[in-house]
Amino acid sequence: MIAFVSGRVAAVTLSSAVVEVGGVGLELQCTPGTLATLRGGQQVTLPTSMVVREDSLTLFGFLDDDEKTLFELVQTASGVGPKLAQSMLAVLPPDDLRQAVAAEDVKTLTRVPGIGQKGAQRIILELKDRIGPPSGGSFAGGAAPSVAGGWRDQVQQGLVGLGWSAKDADRAVDAVADQAGEPADVGALLRAALRTLSKA
Repeated sequence: MIAFVSGRVAAVTLSSAVVEVGGVGLELQCTPGTLATLRGGQQVTLPTSMVVREDSLTLFGFLDDDEKTLFELVQTASGVGPKLAQSMLAVLPPDDLRQAVAAEDVKTLTRVPGIGQKGAQRIILELKDRIGPPSGGSFAGGAAPSVAGGWRDQVQQGLVGLGWSAKDADRAVDAVADQAGEPADVGALLRAALRTLSKA
């Protein structure tokens, strides 16, 4: 398995980053928070988790080992696959996720698209004794790459990709429109839209 990837950032999209390693571009699926810290041309080392399916090999990239560990741990709960695990970390930074499970906070977990009340209760039941206490670390979100024009479409597509309906995504985009600078910081707007949806 591929434990980490070290190389130059060749491209950053709304849901993934391409890291050039020895002349090969590896695409890593990442959360918006991780993508917001990456810049084209930057040298990075990202912990990774490889998910092997019958018809695909997918590499997920993370900000740090803590995020990777949690991504792999939450998948041990029944009904949680890699996409849902990634959505959980997109909405809830590692410490917030640990806090929600430790406090049996069903409401916080149901903010993640794809997790209903019963699913949240099952996740709490199966992970409570294994997820550990919050570490007290803060979420390391940096300024995101600036992308001129079309930020509305990019943020909307990012939200839909994370599991929200097009209607909810449109509403969140409208809610953060007044925060769009020139050029628009898509990563920051996506994070703001996620916060808006989490409160709804």
